[in-house]
Amino acid sequence: MKKTFNITHPKIKVARLFEGVKHDVKKYIKRERNKKLPAGVDFWDFDSKYGITEADAEVVHLSALNKHIDEAEKLGLTSFYLEIVVKEGFRSVKPLAEDEDFDELDEE
Repeated sequence: MKKTFNITHPKIKVARLFEGVKHDVKKYIKRERNKKLPAGVDFWDFDSKYGITEADAEVVHLSALNKHIDEAEKLGLTSFYLEIVVKEGFRSVKPLAEDEDFDELDEE
């Protein structure tokens, strides 16, 4: 999803338009996550950008998108740019810290 959202409408209130944007983002993410995973892929991951214009867009974490949309509402912006790109995600194994010892579990 690469889209510039225009937040102007003669009959719909601005707060309702921002709620609609949040709903569209949530719906898009849910739809993409429900797609079948290719072989060897663990999960769907997302790259996201937010900015006032496409040229000003900066990389943000997916979980921070709602905060940025709320910020746009507080600033009174009439449009902003969102980009959410789906990519394949692979889980990585956490390395054990050197001080962790599983012998303690055996003693109990």
